[in-house]
Amino acid sequence: KKNSLCHNFVQDNKSFSSKGVLRGLHFQLPPFEQVKLVECSYGKILDIAVDLRRSSNTFGQYKSTILSHENKLKLYIPAGFAHGFIVLSDFAYFSYKVSNFYNKDFDSGIFWNDQDLNIDWTLNKNEIIISNKDKSLSSFREFENPF
Repeated sequence: KKNSLCHNFVQDNKSFSSKGVLRGLHFQLPPFEQVKLVECSYGKILDIAVDLRRSSNTFGQYKSTILSHENKLKLYIPAGFAHGFIVLSDFAYFSYKVSNFYNKDFDSGIFWNDQDLNIDWTLNKNEIIISNKDKSLSSFREFENPF
């Protein structure tokens, strides 16, 4: 069921990053969209989920949540959301379950600093470390939305 909170997660992913590393905003396009269950098992991150579902009353809005080994929170991210995070502690161990296998041909994303989304990542721009992949993502306006 697409809107159910019960899912058969098919893959566990893990990431180890140092302070200032920003990953995202990523998502898989249909028919490989993914539900995610994310947590920070060590350290502290700011987790971001952006609603990409055109029919939603929160379309284009984001939710930010601090996840850490201290607060032990997990975040459920429905299909149709872009996801990203930035490491706030010296380093962090981040893990997430996904409901669909990764497919390179359906991998997509939006710029972390998109002006329309106007996300507050809390760190200064000069403290943020971005991969080459994430530097080449599209803007929210350019994104052709299939959700």
